[in-house]
Amino acid sequence: MAEGGDLKVLGVWTSPYVIRVRVALNLKSLPYEYVEENLGSKSALLLASNPVHKTVPVLLHGGRPVNESQVILQYIDEVWAGTGAPSLLPADPHERAAARFWAAYVDDKIGAAWQGMLFMCTTEEERAAAVARAVAALETLEGAFEECSKGKAFFGGDAIGFVDVVLGGYLGWFRAVDKMIGRRLIDPARTPLLARWEERFRAAEAARGVVPDDADKMLEFLPTVLAWIDAFKSK
Repeated sequence: MAEGGDLKVLGVWTSPYVIRVRVALNLKSLPYEYVEENLGSKSALLLASNPVHKTVPVLLHGGRPVNESQVILQYIDEVWAGTGAPSLLPADPHERAAARFWAAYVDDKIGAAWQGMLFMCTTEEERAAAVARAVAALETLEGAFEECSKGKAFFGGDAIGFVDVVLGGYLGWFRAVDKMIGRRLIDPARTPLLARWEERFRAAEAARGVVPDDADKMLEFLPTVLAWIDAFKSK
């Protein structure tokens, strides 16, 4: 069993990809140093640790970087297996493959729609189309939750698992989008299982203080993110 040792996370507090890494570390009860990055003026440590994509999250373990959030989650699960905390990925190979499939689906469909809703749209019509894509993907995930959870609290069963952490990272921005559009993306009428799942995930000790719950604060930070995106595009 590996010790927690020297763990550091480079991140941005609103990033779904950073949030999922922090939740995973909390689930494993691993102490770590969190370093907030300014993506408008990236630190030398970030650029040296992620020279390919030059973005967050980065997990530094004993000074050695691991990049890309889903890769980091699997690294955490493998290195700190047997710590007493439930594994993020199931032991059964078929269930493990299903979890990886649905996690990829979340980033492919929910992630793309999230970017469209907040960062890519230039008109309200484009935002509405992105919201519709997100709602359709969430309806698909409602069925996936029923299948994966087997009637239990989380995609991972009794405990938070890989898909829970991946989807849960988006909940902060979901609350901000809810305020923007005047209705809930995870609608209890359309997706009642996911609505109850969201309440349980937000209440979990590993998520408290990491998953943002202040929509106004998120929306106040949005212009900063848009400025970073514009600066990146201009290079």
